[in-house]
Amino acid sequence: MPGLFDQQEREQTDAARPLAARMRPQLLSEFVGQSHFLGEGKLLRRMLASGRLQSLIFFGPPGTGKTTLARLIADHIEAHFQQLNAASSGVKELREVLADARERLKRGGERTVLFVDELHHFNKTQQDVLLPDVEEGVVILIGATTANPFFSLVSALISRSQVFEFHPIAADEIRRLLERALKDCKRGLGEARVSATDEAIEFLSEVCDGDARRALTALEIGVRSLAETGGQFDLAVAQESIQKKAVLYDADGDQHYDVISAFIKSIRGSDPDAAIYWLARMIAAGEDPRFIARRLVIAASEDIGNADPQGLVLANAAAEATERVGLPEARIILAQATTYLACAPKSNAAYV
Repeated sequence: MPGLFDQQEREQTDAARPLAARMRPQLLSEFVGQSHFLGEGKLLRRMLASGRLQSLIFFGPPGTGKTTLARLIADHIEAHFQQLNAASSGVKELREVLADARERLKRGGERTVLFVDELHHFNKTQQDVLLPDVEEGVVILIGATTANPFFSLVSALISRSQVFEFHPIAADEIRRLLERALKDCKRGLGEARVSATDEAIEFLSEVCDGDARRALTALEIGVRSLAETGGQFDLAVAQESIQKKAVLYDADGDQHYDVISAFIKSIRGSDPDAAIYWLARMIAAGEDPRFIARRLVIAASEDIGNADPQGLVLANAAAEATERVGLPEARIILAQATTYLACAPKSNAAYV
């Protein structure tokens, strides 16, 4: 039975956690966003209601609820929750977690939800280690990734999982989260007794680009900065707290396709300055550099073609180098390929 000191220790630990962590929903019904697959009658909601859950891949931008939903699912199905980060976990640790899950299932029949954050960082060998236990139902894998899983994960893992694409959270939903955090005295900022203007909350809701974690972090920074001296969380404080305006770019919506279209059209129109602008905008917004590299390879064939066959060679080399080097240096490689293709002679004779 936990004692008084245990309770005090938990309260102190909770108080030290960031606002975004403290305000995570505790029930599935409190979860905000992703109604296209989690709303009433939608696929994931039906899967949870049936109690028959297979492994899942959550794909989408940061701050859209992937980790939170994984925890809520584990609670909902009364399974043990185990979390790994693929960027820092090796095969040895992965095998130990899977062995514990097998023992847990054998000993007491308890299922394990294995949540692997940044799953795309696992190499093929590490992903293959997961396959037998996913196949046999020893673990329910929930993998989270910001990279397109159909390019970054092995096909055997994809075929054993259901992929759900997360959308940026709508501004009105983020506004409700911010307002809830301001009023909540237990988990939020209610005890700070700092008022916020509608203009400031509206600004954070819009400028965070669908990232609830970013909006809540900015709110906490601003409110905490006013707690001792007093004052109002107004637009000026909100702008300081968010530090810089986010590039308006939704990773899977109209702006995503509009920007990549403008990028390709700038190359096609032999405008290297415009092409570099659109490239910089995509990189600043967090676009996957491998996606950009693939589009350069396509443009080299479609728009330059046999007018300069070297363009395809360079674009392929840039794609391989981008995969090997990664950001931030990959931006220079992509810029080199972009300016070369934009300045190259053009021909579409290969398909027209």
